[in-house]
Amino acid sequence: MTTAHQAGQRMEGAARRAADHPAMEKLAKVGFAARGVLYAIIGFVALQIAFGGGGEADKSSAIQIVRDSPMGDPLLWIMAVGLAALAIWQISEAVWGRPEVKDRVESVARAVVYAGLVFSMVALLTRNKAASSSDSQSKDVTKALFELPGGQFLVGLLALGVIALGVYWIYEGWTEKFMKDMHVTTPRARGVVTKLGKAGYIARGVIALAAGVLIGKAAITYDPDKAAGIDGALKSLADTPAGPWLLVVVALGLVLFAAYCFAEARWHRV
Repeated sequence: MTTAHQAGQRMEGAARRAADHPAMEKLAKVGFAARGVLYAIIGFVALQIAFGGGGEADKSSAIQIVRDSPMGDPLLWIMAVGLAALAIWQISEAVWGRPEVKDRVESVARAVVYAGLVFSMVALLTRNKAASSSDSQSKDVTKALFELPGGQFLVGLLALGVIALGVYWIYEGWTEKFMKDMHVTTPRARGVVTKLGKAGYIARGVIALAAGVLIGKAAITYDPDKAAGIDGALKSLADTPAGPWLLVVVALGLVLFAAYCFAEARWHRV
């Protein structure tokens, strides 16, 4: 066995021990709670919009709302550390903990999302630079794709990918597959947590479907300004035949998903 190989094994062993450390588990649970805070804020802002209020219902705005609250900076630092721990844990799951390729891909995708949130929080705290809204990010990505060869086709593929994600979240919610890593101790509590997660995943799926449709419209019209993120997708729900009541239902689903995230902080396997 070569010295380089032995050194690689030692580094891998050290990384696995760090990922499995009890402190990392506690920090990851803080990350689940931090995610719950963000979704609760997004849900309540969406409810406000549904009843004629203003605001932007996305994660960037939610982070700013946390920062503007009493004890905002310390709270945001705690959330950033927790989400960073979640990202590290998901990377370790992708490398060592998940035998199936699909599960590994999901873990990597989650790690990227958590890392993006951490970056936004740290940038706001250290440089006082607020992250751009999800709508702006979606428009920027769409515009960049349009500038590539076959850009309109690429934007169409992006739209289909976002729609597929929405369908998957609805499927995961309906089939309750999200409960596979939840070690809830009592049948009654498990029933409540299952209902919270089911409503939340379906609500997130509906938002992704709406965002995918808007990106699809941008592809068809060759207009990146028609693309939208979470905020634009939520607001588009109020323009459906169901009116603002569909937005109310989805917003309540996001609030319930926030409650599920807090349940994850207690019962999710890490």
